[in-house]
Amino acid sequence: MKVLIVLTSHSDLGNTGEKTGFWVEEFAAPYYVMADAGVELTIASPKGGQPPIDPKSTAPDSQTPATKRFYADEALKTKLAISVVLSEVNQADYDAVFYPGGHGPLWDLANDENSIALIQNFYNNDKPVAFVCHAPGALVNVKDANGEPLVKGKEVTGFSNTEEEAVQLTDVVPFLLEDEMKKLGATYSKGADWGVYVKQDGLLITGQNPASSEEAAKLLLKALLVKKAS
Repeated sequence: MKVLIVLTSHSDLGNTGEKTGFWVEEFAAPYYVMADAGVELTIASPKGGQPPIDPKSTAPDSQTPATKRFYADEALKTKLAISVVLSEVNQADYDAVFYPGGHGPLWDLANDENSIALIQNFYNNDKPVAFVCHAPGALVNVKDANGEPLVKGKEVTGFSNTEEEAVQLTDVVPFLLEDEMKKLGATYSKGADWGVYVKQDGLLITGQNPASSEEAAKLLLKALLVKKAS
């Protein structure tokens, strides 16, 4: 089984002068869930090379067993530093795709034509697509086969308005994920702030926040195993 992991290339947190990128835990936990299950993983990003890491995700209180494993994993750090350019990726080479969050995707992946086409291709070819935290932002311009928003009428979750308020970035982000999903006609729901909460609607898997990343990856793995068995 082969899974593509797509990370953001965007590093500026709006006009704050601060940095953003991808959230380490949301990459590391899913990576190891899948790698330990024997999945072959490829990392890609819009610009290729080293995707920016959100500095806040390296803070002591954001660490988990998966992040500690990542920091000690020289082979994975090297692999991450040479991520494939997204435009060179072909969905036909993979069985599924996983998008980790961090605030970066709200700026680049939400509008990236290669990413949008890629998600549509995976979905239209009956392959699971998974997104965690802010990564469901990559779905806002994705359409289904009828030209409707892919998330319309689907059960989804993602970083909530109250969580965005808690990190005081409500006025910094280009859009609020919860509001945008509702606007697009998705059936958005959430669990407790910072708790584990995931939704699966057919091929579409979404997780609410960093704590949900491992569970979202497990759902993706399960979906792959079901497909393999059928």
